[in-house]
Amino acid sequence: MKAVLARAFAPLEQLELAQLPSSLPGPGQVALAVRAAGVNFLDGLIVQGKYQTKPALPFSPGAEVAGVVRAVGPNVTGLTPGMRVLAMCGYGGFAEELVTDATNILALPEKMDFVTAACFPIVYATSLHALKDRGELKAGETLLVLGAAGGVGLTAVEIGKIMGARVIAAASSEEKLALCRNRGADEIINYATSDLRERVKELTGGKGVDVVYDPVGGSYAEPAVRSLAFLGRYLVIGFASGEIPKIPLNLLLLKQASLVGVFWGAYARARPKDNARNFAELFGWYAQGRLHPHISQTFPLEGYREALDAVMSRRAQGKVALVMG
Repeated sequence: MKAVLARAFAPLEQLELAQLPSSLPGPGQVALAVRAAGVNFLDGLIVQGKYQTKPALPFSPGAEVAGVVRAVGPNVTGLTPGMRVLAMCGYGGFAEELVTDATNILALPEKMDFVTAACFPIVYATSLHALKDRGELKAGETLLVLGAAGGVGLTAVEIGKIMGARVIAAASSEEKLALCRNRGADEIINYATSDLRERVKELTGGKGVDVVYDPVGGSYAEPAVRSLAFLGRYLVIGFASGEIPKIPLNLLLLKQASLVGVFWGAYARARPKDNARNFAELFGWYAQGRLHPHISQTFPLEGYREALDAVMSRRAQGKVALVMG
């Protein structure tokens, strides 16, 4: 089988496409024929050794895939060859075949295709966990989403609207903001051409926002914190800008605001039943037509360099996928 291989924690240019032998599943494992893999910012970080997880070398990046069960190992129940599934594997997904723990597998909703499924779990599960479990977003509150046209940002716009919030989407171009409008954003801010804090003041009548969803970090973080309302919550999702911001803590004291960390992967491992309930809710919304995953580009496995570059350079809108075969 073909697989994208990292032989060292190194720049993305050192990834290679290799031929590897197929593997059989061990106890508690499942072997998949991969049909599609989502491409995420974390995939680029993990290859460079800049993520919380460092797999044993060599390894394939690719944290989420969809495909067909090829074989199951001993002690696996509820999964059989031929089932359509998605896998939240953490790494290993940029390959034609994958062996992963059965606990990483979910059966696909009947009407969800492989490409949509491969691009669904990380972004939607992160945003629902962030807004519901960590931000405790309530109907009628105002939500500011930074990087709102990116993979996680766009899902936060959608879920924020479902939860009854007034959503302000902030992004760096009019094209990206048009996509946010299409996904339900009530207000938009182009922070490349306007002052983020001043625009938030204008849009909220000086009150500020109740929740900030920030996957960007960098120079937008402090003005976003300053834009919080009384008892506001700032959700730390990630640092797509490449810069981890330093926040003056007196800003939190004055507003009685909270900085809240969001790491969905750790939550899913620590509270699998709660995570399963969140997925049931997400799949229900998808079946009802309330979620509309946006996949802006697909590439063959051989196009992994272009796919990663589109994501890491923040040119991509919504999600990017690799399609096998």
